[in-house]
Amino acid sequence: MNSVGQPLQQRALSRGLLLFGIIGLIVFIMFQVYPSLLASSAEDNTTVISKAEAREKAVTFATQKLGYTESANENWQVVYKTDSSFYGYMSREKLLDDYTKNKLDQRYPFDVYQAALYSSEAKDSSLSVDLNMYTGEIVAFARGTEVDSGQAAGRATTAVKASSDTSLTLEQKEKLAIPWLEEWGVNPAQLQIEPNAEDYGLVYTDKSVKVGEALLHYDFMFSEGDVSSLKAGFSAPSWHISYVEDQTSLATKLTLFGYGIPTLALGLLALIYSILRRGKTSFTRGIFLSSAHFVIMMVSTYNMLPETTGDSVEARITAVVMFIIYALYSLLMSSLLYFSLVGGNGLWRQEEGLNPWPRAKEPGYAKYVLDSIRVGYVWAFILLGVQTIMFIILSYTLNNWSTTDASQSPYNMRYAWLLPIVAWLAGLSEEAIYRLFGIRMLKKIVRSTLAASLITTLIWAFGHTLYPIYPVSSRPIELTVIGLLFSYIFLRYGFIAVMFSHVVFDSILMGATLIFMKESVNIGAGVFAIVMPFLVGYIVYLFNRSQKPPETEFG
Repeated sequence: MNSVGQPLQQRALSRGLLLFGIIGLIVFIMFQVYPSLLASSAEDNTTVISKAEAREKAVTFATQKLGYTESANENWQVVYKTDSSFYGYMSREKLLDDYTKNKLDQRYPFDVYQAALYSSEAKDSSLSVDLNMYTGEIVAFARGTEVDSGQAAGRATTAVKASSDTSLTLEQKEKLAIPWLEEWGVNPAQLQIEPNAEDYGLVYTDKSVKVGEALLHYDFMFSEGDVSSLKAGFSAPSWHISYVEDQTSLATKLTLFGYGIPTLALGLLALIYSILRRGKTSFTRGIFLSSAHFVIMMVSTYNMLPETTGDSVEARITAVVMFIIYALYSLLMSSLLYFSLVGGNGLWRQEEGLNPWPRAKEPGYAKYVLDSIRVGYVWAFILLGVQTIMFIILSYTLNNWSTTDASQSPYNMRYAWLLPIVAWLAGLSEEAIYRLFGIRMLKKIVRSTLAASLITTLIWAFGHTLYPIYPVSSRPIELTVIGLLFSYIFLRYGFIAVMFSHVVFDSILMGATLIFMKESVNIGAGVFAIVMPFLVGYIVYLFNRSQKPPETEFG
């Protein structure tokens, strides 16, 4: 970091640091990118069908097999669903490779597209069809007055909310179910009826097919004298489900008490110290970045709003209310960013005599930004390598594992290619709150830069515990290491450099996610996301080369 009043000059990157950056990138590619590429090339069907194609196949199936007739006031909406419980169980027990090799993922996929039928008068769907995302093959359906289309993929995905028809005898249920089993290519003689399965109507078990402790089930429900739903697949053992529930409860508490409340406290302190340090800081400089943060956050929110509701008045009101809530939350977070920028800049300038966030009119600003871009990319490569090594260590020490999450999937975004904008939200807000303001504020209390860095890093790490990674303790351990490195980058190179390193780090991870989706638009967006931080920084460099008097800002 430069001293206040001194010409700006970014620290030079040593050969050793450049070497570590190259090594970090190689480690990341070898252990995270290459295995995914290898697995993708080994599979027959790795290209996801379009939602339009899934919708068309679902309508065709419903018309031919379920007696559906198209109507003008109805529409089909397609969403991505996942059985995160069963996938997590297989991930935990190292069963995923065998599941794929045996091609069970094609017949009984844990990831599906669910096409649900909505009418303009009803909030809930009256019909849903699940399809294999890669082949388009129908794998489940449900019909009735209230189809529970909000559940995750799995045995209960297409279950009708109403209880199964109790007026039917077991023999009548079998007579209705057998034609569907034959339609599915299953020999009913090889199946056994599961006793005490009244909640599902009728459950067949194929004991010849087993994944760990999970047996293959064919679940039927009945309504008005006919089959109302059919789903074939596996369920995670009850002990695994209980474990995840306990871990999720712990993650919720850590997020609330370890992240939420401390972050709000930092926000209040940022407001107070922005006022107290008003003579040593600027209240105008944070306006642009916090406004940009608010706009990006709203775009991201809109992009992630679910499209699963119908066109009824109730559904529209619900959507509007949710959007207002998200808008207020975005305003709160952008305000927290603003006061962290203002208060943090004032604290460092007045109490340390350091200049962590330079102004554009200061001598050497343009080159300083360009050099900060280089620092950001090199350190992002190092961080990717460190994270990869942490994953390997935690897999051997804590046996950590991860699972799927439909709520965070780009497949459920309106425009998947917009995913990388989240990287800019994290890079701006988190580095401003926990590094620019948080470290200096906590140092006033604990009298130690290291302790202050550790405390703010832990707060930041606890905010990521609701991600589907288990055990929950593995996530704070990993991010404490990453967060301390971010703190080091900030203290050594300043706010602009650490912001770039964070944005590049996340952009590479999110860009890779888009590239693996394989659609041309997503591949292009993924590549662009990785180079975008450089382009943004270079534009700022070009704009400020002449050191024009009017003050602009970046960082």
